[in-house]
Amino acid sequence: MSRTVIVGGHGKVALHLARILTERSDADNQVTSIIRNPDHTGDVSAAGARPVVADIENLDTDALADLLAGHDAVVFSAGAGGGNPARTYAVDRDAAIRVIDAAGQTGVRRFVMVSYFGAGPNHGVPADNPFFHYAEAKAAADTHLRAGDLDWTVLGPGRLTLEPATGRIAVGAVGEVSREDVALVVAAVLSDGATIGQTIEFNNGDLPIAEALTTR
Repeated sequence: MSRTVIVGGHGKVALHLARILTERSDADNQVTSIIRNPDHTGDVSAAGARPVVADIENLDTDALADLLAGHDAVVFSAGAGGGNPARTYAVDRDAAIRVIDAAGQTGVRRFVMVSYFGAGPNHGVPADNPFFHYAEAKAAADTHLRAGDLDWTVLGPGRLTLEPATGRIAVGAVGEVSREDVALVVAAVLSDGATIGQTIEFNNGDLPIAEALTTR
């Protein structure tokens, strides 16, 4: 049995991921989705996950560790949604770092971070660009994850679309990718130990996901 907890469980990628993991016929997957808004519990349940209402922005590391305990893997797919720099840093940086620390504290070693294509300390986003605060926040959280001893994978999709999944990606290629395909990539790396310790940037392309991950 594989037990995955998704932080930011009502996002479009997260809802796709919950459905993909719980519908797989080759494994007994249990998914817990952490959400802030109790009004979203129905959507999460419909996707096959167990909803847990908790505000990661205001929980300390110990409280987050309690939420993660008993799981085999963490997928961090939460975000403040932009627009408010203070909340962006609070969620995309500070809460993400506390979740990473909580995973280490409670012994959940597998950690998949959903980041973005081009993320990092040298992201190159100008300080007067509205995207700057998000770029800074993700750079800090991703760096913290890589510096620890968890079995991490950082995923960097490009511009996200609402198109149906193709099941095909190109690693390292600039472009765009459907949210459903991002979820398929998350599901694939969760079961692929060769992706541990790897940063994988990708967009829609020509290769089946499993093949693209193997030949990158």
